[in-house]
Amino acid sequence: MDSDETIPHHETPTFGDPDLPPEGESNTVDDQAALTMTGPQNPVIASQFPNQIDAPGTDISTQAFFWSSFNISPRRVQRGGWARELTKADFAISDEIAGVNMYLESGGIRELHWHQTAEWAVMTRGRCRVTTISRAGLPSVEDVEEGDLWYFPAGTPHSLQGLGPDGAEFVLAFDDGAQSESNTLLLTDWFAHTPPEVLAKNFGVAQETFKDIPLHNLWIFPGDEPGELEKDQADANVTWGAAEPIIFRLSRSQPVHSNSGGSIRIADSTNFPLSSTVAAALVTIEPGSMRELHWHPNADEWQYYLRGSARMTVFNTGPHANTTDFRAGDVGVVKRNYGHYVENTGDDVLQFLEVFKADRYEEVSLANWLSHVPPSLVAAHLNVPEDVIATFPRGAQGITPIR
Repeated sequence: MDSDETIPHHETPTFGDPDLPPEGESNTVDDQAALTMTGPQNPVIASQFPNQIDAPGTDISTQAFFWSSFNISPRRVQRGGWARELTKADFAISDEIAGVNMYLESGGIRELHWHQTAEWAVMTRGRCRVTTISRAGLPSVEDVEEGDLWYFPAGTPHSLQGLGPDGAEFVLAFDDGAQSESNTLLLTDWFAHTPPEVLAKNFGVAQETFKDIPLHNLWIFPGDEPGELEKDQADANVTWGAAEPIIFRLSRSQPVHSNSGGSIRIADSTNFPLSSTVAAALVTIEPGSMRELHWHPNADEWQYYLRGSARMTVFNTGPHANTTDFRAGDVGVVKRNYGHYVENTGDDVLQFLEVFKADRYEEVSLANWLSHVPPSLVAAHLNVPEDVIATFPRGAQGITPIR
């Protein structure tokens, strides 16, 4: 190299800005031209992702986009209600869970059907009547309301009907990212595509009995609001306690973590035995607090944001670290074993669901791990004095308390 040739200069990495070459807007103070964006812009979308436009200096490189939203999903509407979905086809990273957001007006019916996958659901507004029959032939008729869950194993026939006064809105999670709400096994389809003489033989009636059946499926359609629950249970020959419970009152359950910063409630096969392929957590975070740094070793985390605003950074090998923003109706996915946190960025309570294709909820807390490592070893890694490490949280917090 000639003596007059300039050697590229890089600043020394600093706390909060660890990479060479430096990344992020914080490194362009003396080079504002680097921020020029003169191409076509969509300011409405850009305003929703401040941490995409101006990422923290700790972000590095890129990884699969882990944000989507029911708010951008096409809505399929019929008389009686509507649905919109996010499958692997729409949201490539979500290969373990497919999600559906559905509404049924009061009396609105999601027709009798079943799936090739398990269906887990959470009620987000209103009330709904749910009917099923188990693999052992035991019927169930239940009413669910906001904060309640249901779970149907694959192949379980069921129906859903909105109750008054406001109908029912809920979110479904299927344990296969490819499952579509438009790809279900429907009662009307089967009848319409079965020879009339076979229907007559099966049910022991004349063929003419079926002359007016629908020739196209109903999917969602209006109906009369159901009557008393006890009457429907009696009409369906429900025997109390005979069938394994298909519903779980998640919002009324005891939290596994609770402090000034918020709470976490969990539903999995340990307290909701039927739910053998889906585990879930309802997370509530107060303003100024956050979901602690952690990861999940047994499944990807599929998130649904119910309320408030948040930012999440996902950390992966490479290193890769990227931050994005979430609001009500949005969906996030964190691949198994990727480190992350979720911070409440608003003045309102943040609430979201964590859903996993797993029979049990599992989590590794960074704070809990470090509290069970000899302090001298942690100090050797972090250059933090042992007496300060001794003040770190002892054990898992779930949510960071407000200090």
